[in-house]
Amino acid sequence: MTAIYKVNAAPVPDWTPPRVPDASTILTGVHAKLEPLRAEQHAALLHRAYVGHDHVWDYLPYGPFSSSAQYHRWVRDAEQNPALQFYAVFNLATGQYEGVASFLRIAPEAGSIEVGHINFSPALQKTRAATEALYLMMTWAFEAGYRRFEWKCDALNRGSRGAAQRLGLSYEGIFRQATVVKGRNRDTAWFAAIDAEWPALKEAFGAWLSDTNFDAEGMQIERLSDLTRLVRVADDPMLAGG
Repeated sequence: MTAIYKVNAAPVPDWTPPRVPDASTILTGVHAKLEPLRAEQHAALLHRAYVGHDHVWDYLPYGPFSSSAQYHRWVRDAEQNPALQFYAVFNLATGQYEGVASFLRIAPEAGSIEVGHINFSPALQKTRAATEALYLMMTWAFEAGYRRFEWKCDALNRGSRGAAQRLGLSYEGIFRQATVVKGRNRDTAWFAAIDAEWPALKEAFGAWLSDTNFDAEGMQIERLSDLTRLVRVADDPMLAGG
């Protein structure tokens, strides 16, 4: 898909900055529940979900953690960081905590919010709970009044880039030499959805998550990426042809 951008200088009358997500917010769906991350409640259970799967930390600036105690300390620091709002993802189908995600770069004055620090264990990946967890975060952001929902990832992380596009976020380019992570350069890929796109994206998520979209073996009938394709204004060239 070729990007055709028009500069948007439309007035934003009576703009009121939305509220900031806080530690009292629990997001509950049919397949997933997101609880504010707490070291005492979640750290040991989450560490268990990650044990033996060190690759899930490859593109994050921290981890893997060699012990539950070490991960507990990291979670304790994360939950006390006022710039972040982390959530533990509870898979309602398995009854287990199987991942985390966070709001970050929260800028109410601009109406912009980012999702990041996404670390889903292999048990959570490619499940309806995983998709719904991110859908719940998008829903909260747009219904709270944010105008822009961002996703940024290591440009080498094809899986993350594919996930962003599948969810209906449009590719916005590469920030070269954006940072240094674990001793190497990181270029950062940018994706975003805006509030004008949200009604159509919400409809796409509803159609994909519906039980009627899954056969008796639990296999999807329509792909979410196909349902969101018409909403995206630009596709990631790295993903072209597959």
